[in-house]
Amino acid sequence: MDAAAISDPMSQDRRIAAAVLRERDRLLRFIRRRIDDASEAEDILQEALTELVAAERLAQPVEQVGAWLMRVARNRIIDRFRRKRPQLLAERVGGAPEDEERVLDELLPAADGTPETEAMRALLLREIEAALAELPGEQREVFLAQELDGVTFRELAARSGLSINTLLSRKRYAVLQLRRRLQPIYDDWLAE
Repeated sequence: MDAAAISDPMSQDRRIAAAVLRERDRLLRFIRRRIDDASEAEDILQEALTELVAAERLAQPVEQVGAWLMRVARNRIIDRFRRKRPQLLAERVGGAPEDEERVLDELLPAADGTPETEAMRALLLREIEAALAELPGEQREVFLAQELDGVTFRELAARSGLSINTLLSRKRYAVLQLRRRLQPIYDDWLAE
């Protein structure tokens, strides 16, 4: 592409409009396979298209527009998941035991009824089960009692004679191990 075509605003506008018309639907389908919320998916689409316009306006024309937009959209999706990522248990542990929250639901995508999400939940549940089996017994016991049985840390402390901080620490290590084990699966899911 010659410098005159790049600097000509009318030519630039036509090129951008043609790229948007050509790539918009495919890009939106790509985003919607990963983001359930239609308005959030539309926001990501608009962000990607805005970046395309900015790149073109800065005289940095994009050669492979489709691939470039997919990469931008994937990065925006990852950014949104990171922003939505639940606060780490280690960060929450500083609160009072009454403020304890369960993390098992955080490790699983929301059940939205789509086959892709249901398959992902089933895979993650199998991986969680395998990872729990690998944990030291005292960590596994605290995690399961608190997550599945709903036993509070105070109740666990009273039953076991251990301090709440010890129990919090055991659960924290269990959660960190589960997250480490599940992260590659999440990364693969987002990269599809």
